[in-house]
Amino acid sequence: MADVNQGSVLPGETTPPALDGLNATDSNGTDAVNATVAKFVATPEGTALAYGSLVFMALLPIFFGALRSVSCGKSKNSSDMPETITGRDAARFPIIASCTLFGLYLFFKIFSQEYINLLLSMYFFVLGILALSHTMSPFMNRIFPASIPIKQYQLLFTQGSGETKEEIVNYEFDTKDMICLVISTVVGVWYILKKHWIANNLFGLAFALNGVELLHLNNISTGCILLGGLFVYDVFWVFGTNVMVTVAKSFEAPIKLVFPQDLLEKGLGASQFAMLGLGDIVIPGIFIALLLRFDVSLKKNTRTYFHTSFLAYIFGLGLTIWVMHTFKHAQPALLYLVPACIGFPVVVALLKGELTEMFRYEEVSAEDAAAKEETTQVEKKDK
Repeated sequence: MADVNQGSVLPGETTPPALDGLNATDSNGTDAVNATVAKFVATPEGTALAYGSLVFMALLPIFFGALRSVSCGKSKNSSDMPETITGRDAARFPIIASCTLFGLYLFFKIFSQEYINLLLSMYFFVLGILALSHTMSPFMNRIFPASIPIKQYQLLFTQGSGETKEEIVNYEFDTKDMICLVISTVVGVWYILKKHWIANNLFGLAFALNGVELLHLNNISTGCILLGGLFVYDVFWVFGTNVMVTVAKSFEAPIKLVFPQDLLEKGLGASQFAMLGLGDIVIPGIFIALLLRFDVSLKKNTRTYFHTSFLAYIFGLGLTIWVMHTFKHAQPALLYLVPACIGFPVVVALLKGELTEMFRYEEVSAEDAAAKEETTQVEKKDK
């Protein structure tokens, strides 16, 4: 979380409320005057509203994304199929993330920040439209008038021919999906033109929900490896270097949730923001979603591990905010979220005598499941 100028990003980090200075620029984009602005001090009401709203917004994609992750594997659309993260993927992820972060740091040091952010804005504009459209689709199905005829469409890309023909993209959609796409495009244009914090949050919530829904850990051990690795990653890049902060202040994209601390004074035109990076939502969120699917596999009509991890996330995020304001220092949120989200469910499983069963739980990707079924059918034919 951080209080920054609109458009700035501090992913995976929490900082106390402060705005040290602003550079005023003229219409040509050159520095016109270097004006120092007094530190912004939020009111207690504004601070409580901002952080309370961030916590609430963070819980939405985790809760609904986890619920949708249970059934998304049954979809026929290739774009809706979950991506399974294995132990090897989890072990490599912090290294890849570190290389990407340092690469962005070098890019911003060498090339013009303006042109890099222009390319990033267009990239996230397209991704944001698709993510928001996918997020809205289930809600549109419920409210769409039955009197309006629904037409079916299919977007199919294949490679090769005959027996070697392979599907690259097989996306089925209908009139309702087209409406979602139009609405999402309007939000995208609003974000590109105004960079408004509400448009940013709509895209950010969509990215987070899609991440929790479509990124599946294959087992609990993989989740522990991923969260443990990113725990070290977050602590190192926040406390050990200035790389993350430098990239964050230069990077303009809807990869965070923001809420103004001066909303009560300035309304929707507020500009002093508290912020939470999407990584602090999606990473614990995919682990919480895994625990929900584990609950479903137990077939006990209870959601013990999901509820436990969900409450653990609230505790960890609240602890992050408390430490930040107590010590007035930047805090990597995963430092508190990872021990809470892993520790609480493990303790519950230990008390219930289900720890072994929890760590034996395994999910397979759609491709592996299809290959296994095909092998089984071949063996039956041979017999």
